[in-house]
Amino acid sequence: MAASYSICRLLWVPFYNRAGPVLWGFPYFYWYQLLWVPITSILIWIVYRSIGHDD
Repeated sequence: MAASYSICRLLWVPFYNRAGPVLWGFPYFYWYQLLWVPITSILIWIVYRSIGHDD
């Protein structure tokens, strides 16, 4: 569920298909996508930690 949320946000291209605002020289189109890389990693880590394991 957590990964599907981030994937859906990235598949909805008209939401972030614009040049501004610029962050460190990167247009919004690029840094918005790059921002989701650590967010998705953190969400997947939270889900992984919340599931019980038989270790």
